[in-house]
Amino acid sequence: MKINYIGHSCFLLKNGSTSLVTDPFGDVGLPFPRLECDVVTVSHGHYDHCNVRALVGEPAVFSRAGKFSVAGTEISAVESFHDDAGGTKRGNNLIFSFFMDGVRVCHLGDLGQKMDEGILQKIGKPDVLLIPVGGNYTIDGDEAAKYVKAISPAVVIPMHYHVKGLKVDIGDETRFLRAMGGTFVRQREIELDKDHLPKETKIIVMERINEYGKP
Repeated sequence: MKINYIGHSCFLLKNGSTSLVTDPFGDVGLPFPRLECDVVTVSHGHYDHCNVRALVGEPAVFSRAGKFSVAGTEISAVESFHDDAGGTKRGNNLIFSFFMDGVRVCHLGDLGQKMDEGILQKIGKPDVLLIPVGGNYTIDGDEAAKYVKAISPAVVIPMHYHVKGLKVDIGDETRFLRAMGGTFVRQREIELDKDHLPKETKIIVMERINEYGKP
């Protein structure tokens, strides 16, 4: 399977049978490329995560908790909180997991609650963890590092952090990277299979694909 980063909390995941987009963003100051996909998932209804109309065609939309199967791709979604006050500030958030080519990818959406055993059980043990790190509206870099150390995925990809042009008031990725020890790599595209996953947690800071949908 391949992973490309569109920006903010939006990724494009592909395998031989399915293309899937997570949390397409609206007017956040970043260009949204022309993308066509089979499936789109929405973690919650805020404008920077639910711009399904930006996508080409009519993909299947998943925006509720449950277990689903699309073209050989298994999808599950569980409820969590968008804040550290039981959802009273910003509501609920869906955590999505995708099982593609034997690799389990977990997208935490706008997770805002502090780590505890209950939320760790919901997340489980993904191979790839897509985690927000920018703080303010989600967990910050320090809390994200606690999650990563507890979950120990093979690959971690930070998301939902400040980059040039972004109009959302959040921090950048440096606090998270520092809390994780400062070792990471930058990549434009990731290709993974179940037999060649890193044995120790690898942090990848992804470069966004351009406005034409190219790496």
